[in-house]
Amino acid sequence: MKPAPVVIKKYGNRRLYDSSTSKYVNLDDIAGFIREGKDVQIVDAKTGQDLTRVTLTQIITEDAKEKPTGLPLELLRQLIVASDEVRQEFVMWYLKSAFDSYQKVQDAVQSRLGEVQSAILSPVDMMKQLMGAAAPPQPRAEAEPELDALRKRVAELEARLKKPVGGKRSPTRKRKGRV
Repeated sequence: MKPAPVVIKKYGNRRLYDSSTSKYVNLDDIAGFIREGKDVQIVDAKTGQDLTRVTLTQIITEDAKEKPTGLPLELLRQLIVASDEVRQEFVMWYLKSAFDSYQKVQDAVQSRLGEVQSAILSPVDMMKQLMGAAAPPQPRAEAEPELDALRKRVAELEARLKKPVGGKRSPTRKRKGRV
């Protein structure tokens, strides 16, 4: 279940009031809520009209004042020109597509960074992967004769150990009748 949104009431004097904490907030506080992942809803205190879109746009423009990076001027001009509904829908679709693409790139970069970090943290595993890629495993048919030869040699050595050497008996055996 999704938590209830933080309801911010905007008064005629432009003051913003967080009704959940019973204190006044500013645009930076609202931006902080959103960065924390909270769902925020801004409403006009008198009429109840939803002002969320307008306020979030205001946060973006205030942020753009401080940092010259932001939306390109041509895009901003096109947003102003897009006064009819069809153009607005197209611009919104375009912005959503651009943001989705940006998110995919960010996710891919984060994934690759995770792989690099795990490789840095585990150099032995990295070397194993490199060695495994450099020398592909031998086919099973080539390994069989060598394995059979090793088994035969082990069997010969085991047989030698069991056989008494020069007629001597193994020291672990006791003769019957003698103490």
